[in-house]
Amino acid sequence: MGTLGNTAEQDARDDELGEEEIVERIFEAIIDQRLPPGTKLSEAALCEAFNVGRMRIRQSLLLLASREVVDLLPNRGAFVASPTAEQAREVFETRLMIEPNVARLAAERATDEDLKTLGRHLRLEHEAHQGNKRRDAIRLSGQFHVLLAEIAGNAVALRMVKELVTRTSLIIGIFGSPGVSNCRDEDHDEIFDAFRNKKADLAARLMEDH
Repeated sequence: MGTLGNTAEQDARDDELGEEEIVERIFEAIIDQRLPPGTKLSEAALCEAFNVGRMRIRQSLLLLASREVVDLLPNRGAFVASPTAEQAREVFETRLMIEPNVARLAAERATDEDLKTLGRHLRLEHEAHQGNKRRDAIRLSGQFHVLLAEIAGNAVALRMVKELVTRTSLIIGIFGSPGVSNCRDEDHDEIFDAFRNKKADLAARLMEDH
């Protein structure tokens, strides 16, 4: 837990941290492999690390559990999730079923402002990859897929993609080698080109291959 405490102590607003910020910091520690799968997350240690009360930590752990990043075990406590190979396969199978159609809808519905937003996002992705910022690359890579779901304008699909992206980031963060991030950014470039050219079917095929 020391790595979390060091981060928290550097923030002058630790006593004001909300659940989402605590969740993000724990998630980052997992992606960075500072908290390996199976690690027990002590409520007392987290309270001390983030300088917040036990109720806020419990709410944060419930949020992490709802995203299947943390396992809450009766009478044992909270542990960093340890996805199995079968669970990982199911996540990617589900993404394959959903995301090509999301890409098709998004390509059909994207506005000029949406394209500008995607372009800015891709520049950030490139910078993260070129700077070997693995955590940022994983986060931005997942966000690209969430952006497409937002542009598609389907709230149900958006919720599903957000959950799948979070679980994928956990899987890649835990089991990927240090140089591996979620996606190849050149794949995202090709999908973006299909958007700019209003080629919805091509966007769907590229997403399927991706």
